[in-house]
Amino acid sequence: MNRIHNSKEPPDFSLVLGGPLFQLLVRSRLATPALDLMKRRIVVISLFAWLPLLLFSLVSGKAWGGVGLPFLYDFEMQARFLVALPLLIVAELLVHRRMRLIVGQFIDRDIITEAVLPKFKEVIASAMKLRNSVAIELVLFILIFVGGYYLWSTVSGIAKIGAGTGTWYVTVTDGGTQLSPAGYWYIFVSRPLFQFILIRWYFRVFIWARFLWQSSRLELNLIPTHPDRAAGLGFLGTISAAFVPLLMAHGALLAGLIANPIFFAGAKLPDFKLEIVGVVAFLLLLVLGPLLVFSSHLMRAKRIGLREYGILASRYVSEFDLKWVRGGAADDEPLVGSGDIQSLADLGNSFQVIRDIKPFPFGRDTVIHLVVFTLLPGMPLVLTMIPLEELISKIFGAIL
Repeated sequence: MNRIHNSKEPPDFSLVLGGPLFQLLVRSRLATPALDLMKRRIVVISLFAWLPLLLFSLVSGKAWGGVGLPFLYDFEMQARFLVALPLLIVAELLVHRRMRLIVGQFIDRDIITEAVLPKFKEVIASAMKLRNSVAIELVLFILIFVGGYYLWSTVSGIAKIGAGTGTWYVTVTDGGTQLSPAGYWYIFVSRPLFQFILIRWYFRVFIWARFLWQSSRLELNLIPTHPDRAAGLGFLGTISAAFVPLLMAHGALLAGLIANPIFFAGAKLPDFKLEIVGVVAFLLLLVLGPLLVFSSHLMRAKRIGLREYGILASRYVSEFDLKWVRGGAADDEPLVGSGDIQSLADLGNSFQVIRDIKPFPFGRDTVIHLVVFTLLPGMPLVLTMIPLEELISKIFGAIL
């Protein structure tokens, strides 16, 4: 079978370098065609969403007092615009750089052979066409910016926190509630901007999942004895590291949502265990779920490998037995120094590698790392239950 020589340049694959928003960022000099100027994007976009809220709250006297929930004490807002939003921007550069190399390994590892390469390029082109779709981003823009007020109306569902005296974004009057100047900016600018960037990320993950699904339908050249114990597909598990900022952004959002009820409504951290488990499960499915499309390939490679190498092993051990146990070896052929025993051991190792193939191209450590990074932004909330000194002593006690 013809193989492809190692490519010097990875395929032109990126979930980030395309779409109307990306073109707007390039023209406004907040990004380059290579996605540089990340720090500038973080500062400009985050301040555009957060700073007017602070200024309006200062003018109205609701920045740190005067209402049930002042702006600077709204942990959800600080987490959303000062932590989660920058992390979503950081994730773009990391995913762009890592994913291009990951896709290139399909070719570099000869998983995509020369005969299949044209179809693989069609799959890449289809993904890039979907990424560049003006219509899809326009629909997202309309749904969020135009219909956002009606779909996610803050006024109609005021949080219990500050419901009596109002919040920094809502003023309570005799006739009901009214948005403050900061509230109008939040409802019609800051929150839609954040939601657009977040949902755009979900769309990108959909493109990635679709690309993997279409790739899994191609004829893949998998080697059951590959030392990664995933028939050569183990490199796919490393893409999870690129999504860590995206997971941490969700973790920061969750921590902010939990913090407000804890500090202002007397709630306890264990009250939110179902929400925490639900978010973690959703994010694991979001990042690792697309990789499961290769499960059938891995199990097929395992079955074929066990059968073929089982036949090979039977032939080898039979000949080994006849030669060294039944007296088939020549009288002058020494056992010490013979490569037959080492070959037998190597064959046994190869057979064990095949038996270790699992139905997914990632391991338990990958799952644990993703869970840890998701929950990391919320770790300070543990201090609401355990004093810092006691927590430190327990950590050192467990280590020592």
